[in-house]
Amino acid sequence: MADLGKPANTIAVLQKYDFVFRRKFGQNFLIDERVLEKIIRAADIAKEDFVLEIGPGIGTMTQYLAEAAREVTAVEIDRNLIPILEDTLSGYGNVSVINEDILKVDVKKLAEEKNGGQPIKVVANLPYYITTPIIMGLFEKGAPIESITVMVQKEVAERMQVGPGTKDYGALSLAVQYYAKPYLVANVPPNCFMPRPKVGSAVIRLTRHAKPPVEVKDPAFMFRLIRASFNQRRKTLQNGLNHSPELALPKERVVKALEEMGLPAAVRGEALALADFARLSDLLGRDSG
Repeated sequence: MADLGKPANTIAVLQKYDFVFRRKFGQNFLIDERVLEKIIRAADIAKEDFVLEIGPGIGTMTQYLAEAAREVTAVEIDRNLIPILEDTLSGYGNVSVINEDILKVDVKKLAEEKNGGQPIKVVANLPYYITTPIIMGLFEKGAPIESITVMVQKEVAERMQVGPGTKDYGALSLAVQYYAKPYLVANVPPNCFMPRPKVGSAVIRLTRHAKPPVEVKDPAFMFRLIRASFNQRRKTLQNGLNHSPELALPKERVVKALEEMGLPAAVRGEALALADFARLSDLLGRDSG
């Protein structure tokens, strides 16, 4: 089968099937062999691996994954791409395609069936509008995942890996870093895609922690605190938590907890590290009995 990493081969396939890009699925197909090889290396794919690919498009990355891995399952939401994938992947006996929304796929069951329940590697070129729900869904549902190597909008990749006190630091940074160690692999310019996106992209690898870097009694409560702290960045932490509809914590309780932590009453959420939020969550959770 023709190597789809070459732009001319991608164009030929799209013309053969009269494929029309659909904006609602955020479709931008990768057409750069060097970037594809970089992703395979970054994902550390070996011959014994089972890989879950999200958003295979016309099968460009799938071909590269199939060469490197024992088995690949690709989940594609656009049913118009299924006949194309059957064609472009016809030479590979170790690939199966599921026509489904990844948010509805039971990844735990898939890992059980395909990998004996052992942690799997995920590789994806995600539509930018739905990056965060997909990544957080994979982590939060407790599926056995070793790593997620993913192409995302450059700004989102930067947000995932920054620390306190920076303008990009927020709820996403903390959520990702609770579950995984982020590593920015490469920036990818718009001309590596067809059609060209309006924004720069980046490949980031999220290596799942064996256990979270902080201990917290109620992670769900901690993440509610975090979201409330960053909902209105300009507000102080105590105002953010006081005005959050899902928490509505009295200011005096928050001030008391901050005092116990040695933090000023006017501190903002962006100044707190993950460990600080874990401690604050335990203090406020304890008070709420």
